[in-house]
Amino acid sequence: MGRDLTALFDPRSVAVVGASDDPAKYGHAVASQALRADGRRRPVHLVNRRGGTVLGRPAAPSLSAIGEPVELVVISVPGNGFEAAVDDALACGAKAIVGITAGFAEAGPAGLARQRAVVARVREAGAVLVGPNCLGIADNTTELYLASDRFAPGGVALLSQSGNLALELQLRGAPHGLGFSRFVSLGNQADVTLVDLVEDCARHEATTAIAVYAEDFGDGRAFARAAAAAGKPVVLLTAGRGTASARSAQSHTGALTTSADVVAAACRDAGVELVRTPREMTVVLAALGARPGHPRTKGRASGVRTAVFTDGGGHGAIAADAAEDAGLDVPELGAATQTRLRTVLWQQSAVGNPVDLAGMGEQQPLSYADTVAELLSADEVDAVLMTGYFGGYAASDGGLGGGPAGGSVLAEGETLAAEKIVTHLAAAPKPLVVQSMYPQSPSCRVLAGAGVPVFAATEDAARALSAMTGRAGFDARELPEFPALPAPAAPLRDAGYHGVRTLLGAAGVPFPAAREIADEAGLLAAAAEFEGPYALKALHLLHKSDAGGVALRLADREALLAAYREMHARLGAPAYSVEAMADLSDGVELIVGVNHDPRFGPVAMVGLGGVLTETLRDVAFALAPVPAGRAEALLRGLRTAALLDGVRGRPAVDVAAAAAVIERITTVAAAHPEIAELEVNPLLVRPDGALALDARAVLG
Repeated sequence: MGRDLTALFDPRSVAVVGASDDPAKYGHAVASQALRADGRRRPVHLVNRRGGTVLGRPAAPSLSAIGEPVELVVISVPGNGFEAAVDDALACGAKAIVGITAGFAEAGPAGLARQRAVVARVREAGAVLVGPNCLGIADNTTELYLASDRFAPGGVALLSQSGNLALELQLRGAPHGLGFSRFVSLGNQADVTLVDLVEDCARHEATTAIAVYAEDFGDGRAFARAAAAAGKPVVLLTAGRGTASARSAQSHTGALTTSADVVAAACRDAGVELVRTPREMTVVLAALGARPGHPRTKGRASGVRTAVFTDGGGHGAIAADAAEDAGLDVPELGAATQTRLRTVLWQQSAVGNPVDLAGMGEQQPLSYADTVAELLSADEVDAVLMTGYFGGYAASDGGLGGGPAGGSVLAEGETLAAEKIVTHLAAAPKPLVVQSMYPQSPSCRVLAGAGVPVFAATEDAARALSAMTGRAGFDARELPEFPALPAPAAPLRDAGYHGVRTLLGAAGVPFPAAREIADEAGLLAAAAEFEGPYALKALHLLHKSDAGGVALRLADREALLAAYREMHARLGAPAYSVEAMADLSDGVELIVGVNHDPRFGPVAMVGLGGVLTETLRDVAFALAPVPAGRAEALLRGLRTAALLDGVRGRPAVDVAAAAAVIERITTVAAAHPEIAELEVNPLLVRPDGALALDARAVLG
């Protein structure tokens, strides 16, 4: 069930230590907000070491002077007084503490040591601590106001490492009717972590969506697992998704894996909506219906076949491009659907997709509703994006500056069309998003009031629709299985080429026959064990091909011996591998690797392999281990996926066999945390199966 945070969000009593009359101090802002609900649900006590009055209320000089237990204590005092204030709070029976004071882990090693000592005392007392270095908390559902600003009530739980960003989200969300059930400033996450809060908000009935801004995930995999199990939308905005972490990598996998790839893979695997800006976060939250009483699963579908409906060709073309950029499909509508559309539109209307009224809306406003009804009822349509002038007629009549003069009749017709669209949507619930030049018009407000997202920008409408069509609802049972880490295996001692081959071979990864040799006698003995053609590899080189340490298609022993002598004279490697040469005809070379991320653990990469891996960069990522089904989906999603099905007369390769091998490789890597980078490149996939041709491991 996770940690019990009842004392944090619904305490029996509250005290603000550091309450002040000075508007420049944070203790003033928090105390002012806290007093908004004083006595209605719980008593609020103000503490100032000078006593007297604060904000017109008597202030106790200390917590003990209050004379009764206090369940939640907010501490806003200078850093040198924080530990004493924590001790006083625990002595007064506090079960939750909010530490607004700074100067701890964020200040360096000494601050980290102080922070750890404070957390130890808090946990020993059976209490919880938010922060330190945070900006407070709020819970509109329990009238708990312990932050410097007010948050409009609603269904979004906002967990943020930035106070200003929280304020921006509130401002952006207001036009869409978005409000907040809770706000928590994460601070240093010394005790109560992002994972604890996600788990608690998932259980919070009044929370319909969880919005997160985080720069430090702590345990990233635990966050992803909690989000996957939340059963409600989780939207993440993060920063620091750069490439610096890949600079010291020693394999293709490490060099190609960036923080952005890891976060994106974790979000996809956990069903988290990853956004890049506060504006995009607002768009996605509005699309996901995160409002009180709004059914989160209404109007969602797993398909992405989108009908673009417009009243102007330009808007339709731009919306179609935006939809495809957002990952939606805009296919031409079938003949049957086009025929039905012809029954409600006039001759010059376009019905292929985009569907264009071509001016009919001015003559017959109800044509908007009739067209939407036909599109929603079409089996080949998963979602509808309506774009353009709709809203302009009612805007003109309402004095908003749009539409033809004297358009009151058209305004009435447009508003009626909006009402009928709502009725049609209830009868055939599918994702419907509207882009309007006049999003605040009365007719658009009819749609918005019924839960239809309405936006001014085309790209926002397309992004909203992509969020609504990602999957059916947010039932954790419908999400892909979140990858669980296997039990740790005995550490790998031999990280050499043949040691890694042995490790993977024991897990069922197929390799060609091979022998490690150190001289000509060993080479000839190995050649006698299996027939040519042969491959020869110089060992203990980081990138064998780049160094000229690989010779292929050596027809017989004489060719093998000659290649060995030339290579040894040039490289002087201490050991070599003699291998049976695989049949490369009709095959596709893949790469499979796992890189251990410090926040998210093992992260797998699959893609087009061989010597051009880093040049082509056609790769995909997932948290490891990767089940075979997911591995096949990753392969099918590559830019070059057509190669797997055969091109220019080449046969299709066994993708299922490749996926099964990927599952084995990634499972081995996940069971060996001591391996920083594990890579099989290439993994040759042929029509008759898959074969690993090379492998390497880098120990952490």
